[in-house]
Amino acid sequence: MIKITFPDKNVREYPKGTSSHEIAKSISEGLARNVLAAKVNGETWDSSRPIMEDSTLQLLTWDDKEGKNTMWHSSAHLMAEALEQLYPGVKFGIGPPVDNGFYYDIDLGGNVISSDDFKKIEDKMVELAKKGSKYERTSVPKSEAIEFFKAKGDEYKLDLLNDLEDGTITFYKQGNFTDLCRGPHIPDTGFIKAVKLMNIAGAYWRGDEKNKQLTRIYGITFPKKSQLDEYLVMVEEAKKRGHRRIGKELEIFTFDDDVGPGLPLWMPNGGAIIEQLEKLAKSTEQAAGYERVRTPHIARESMYLTSGHLPYYEESMYPPMILEGEKYYLKAMNCPHHHKIYKELNPSYKDLPIRLAEYGTCYRYEQSGELFGLMRVRCLQMNDAHIYCTKEQFADEFRAVNEMYLKYFKIFNIDKYVMRFSTHEPKKLGKKYVDQPELWLETEDMVRKVLIESNIPYIEVPDEGAFYGPKIDVQVWSAIGREFTLATNQVDFAVPARFGLTYKNSQNKLETPICIHRAPLGTHERFIGFLIEHYAGNFPIWLAPKQVSILSISEKYNDYAKKVLQLLINSDIRGLVDNRDETIGKKIRDAEMKKIPFMLIIGEKEFNDNKVSVRRHGSGDVGSFTLEEFAKMVQDEINNSLNINKQ
Repeated sequence: MIKITFPDKNVREYPKGTSSHEIAKSISEGLARNVLAAKVNGETWDSSRPIMEDSTLQLLTWDDKEGKNTMWHSSAHLMAEALEQLYPGVKFGIGPPVDNGFYYDIDLGGNVISSDDFKKIEDKMVELAKKGSKYERTSVPKSEAIEFFKAKGDEYKLDLLNDLEDGTITFYKQGNFTDLCRGPHIPDTGFIKAVKLMNIAGAYWRGDEKNKQLTRIYGITFPKKSQLDEYLVMVEEAKKRGHRRIGKELEIFTFDDDVGPGLPLWMPNGGAIIEQLEKLAKSTEQAAGYERVRTPHIARESMYLTSGHLPYYEESMYPPMILEGEKYYLKAMNCPHHHKIYKELNPSYKDLPIRLAEYGTCYRYEQSGELFGLMRVRCLQMNDAHIYCTKEQFADEFRAVNEMYLKYFKIFNIDKYVMRFSTHEPKKLGKKYVDQPELWLETEDMVRKVLIESNIPYIEVPDEGAFYGPKIDVQVWSAIGREFTLATNQVDFAVPARFGLTYKNSQNKLETPICIHRAPLGTHERFIGFLIEHYAGNFPIWLAPKQVSILSISEKYNDYAKKVLQLLINSDIRGLVDNRDETIGKKIRDAEMKKIPFMLIIGEKEFNDNKVSVRRHGSGDVGSFTLEEFAKMVQDEINNSLNINKQ
C-alpha cells in the first residue's frame, strides 16, 4: 500500500500502482469524469500513470491552470494529427500550451496555409476528437526515436533529440499520430469539445533568424461549446481594450527599433500615469513605515553569485559587461542591493522591522518571441520593497502586505482576485529549493495561517515556491474577465544568511532576519498595461494623464483659457488648452476620443460670467461652474477615490 496526501492534508491509502484517475474514481464518478491530469509530488502527470510510492496528489480539472495547460498541450497534438492528414509530409517543430490556448510550429514544405483554411482544420480536429482516442505514453531508447523520425523525414524532431539523453525519451500517440513529447496529456481526445484556431504567424526554428522560418498556428479548445462562445465574446471586447492599440491612441507609450525590443519609451501621458502611481505607492508606504532607498542599475558578478541568482537565472539576465577585467551585470532584481543596505545599517532587534522600498528599474532578457507590448518587456520599473523582521514579527508584517493589496484592489476596482500560495516539493530540496526542510515547513505554516486568519481567497500550489522560500502570486481579473499575474509576496529565509545579514537579539547574540519580498503594484509596465485594458483607457479622474481639456470657442478667449489652465495647475489639476482653429464640435469629439474626463467650454458667456461650462466624458453637459467650484468638484472626486486607502 502507498499513502496519498491530498492538498487539504487528508491522507488515504491505495494499492501500489494505482493511477490518479482510479483515485479520483474512488472519491466520486463525477470527479473522475472531469480530471484532466494530476500533480504528483509537484509534477504534472497523465492521470493514467501509476503511482508507485507515497506521494502528494492534486487532481487537476479545467478549473486549474495546469489542467487547462494539459488540455491545450493535448490539443496541439490533435491539431498536428489533423494537419498530417490534411497536408501529408508536414513536419513539426514544437507545440506547447500558452496563456490562452496553444500553438504548433510546422513546416508545410511547398504548401501554404492561411486563415481561410482554419475552418477545414477545425472540422478535422472535431472529427478526430469525437473518436475519443487515448493519449498513450511510451518510453523508447534514443536510437529507436532517431530511427522513427529519420524514417519520417522530420529534421526538427531529430534536432530536438540531440538535446536529450538516452533513457529520457518518451513518445505520445493518439489515433494515427505519434509525437516526441514529455507530456503530460489528457486521458483521451473526447475531452476536447470545442475548437477555434485564432491566428497564424511566422517563427524561426529555435528562435534563431539564421534558421528556417516555420508557420506557427495558434488555437484554443474547451471542454464545452458554451465556454468557447463566452471566450470569443471576451476576445472581441479585448480587441477594443487592447493596451497596445489604446496605448498608441492615447500616446501613453511607444517602442522604437533603435532603442530595442521590449524597451518601452514612456510618453508624457505615460509619465503622468507613472507619477500618480508612484505618488500613491509612496504615500501608502510612508504611512506603513517604509523608508525609500535608491540603488545602481548595475553590479559586479560577485554580488549575484552570493545571492544565488547566478548561474540559475543567468539566461534571464543581460550578458555581462567586462570592465577593468571584471564582469558587471544589469540588475535583474533589487533584492541583493537592498541586502547590502541592510547590512550597512547593522541593526539590533529594537530597529526591526526594517522596510526598504524602491521603484527600482530592472532588466531581464526575455526571449524575443515572448515579448508582448507592456506585458512582457525587458525593462521593468518595479514597486519593490524588502522587509527584514524577526520570526515573531513575521505574521504581522506578512498580513500588513496582504492588507495593502486589498486596499489597492478597492482603489482600482478589482473585484476578482486570488492568492496563489506556492510551496516546495520535499524531494527537490537541494536541487530546486534550499535544503532547509524545517524552515520550509515552518514558514509555509506561517503563511498559511496568515491567509486563513485574514479570510483571503487563496489556492495552494505545490512545487512552485521560490528557491529561497514560499511565495504568493497575486492573480487578478480585469473588467472583462482576463486573468493577470499582478504582484508577489515572498518569504526568504535563505538569502539573508548568504549575505551574512544579522541583528542583535535581546541577549546581544546575532540572529538572521526573515526577509519578505513584496511588490503590490508589480511593475509599471505590466500594471499600466493591465489598467489600460481594465478601464478601456477611461482612467479614473485621479489617474488620467490629462484631467481637463479647455476648449475655447474662438481665439478671442484663448487668453482666458490660459488663465483657467494656470488656476487649475495651481489646484494640482492636470489640463491642456485646445486653441486650434477648429470648430467647438470638432474639439469636443477629439477630447472624447482622447478619453479626457472633463471638458471646459469657454465662450462669450463664460468669459463675461468668469465661469466655465463643464462637459463630462461619455455623459455630456454637467452645468456651469466657477473655476473654484469646478476645482473643488474634481478634488472631492479624487479624494473619494483615494481615501479608500486610508480606511
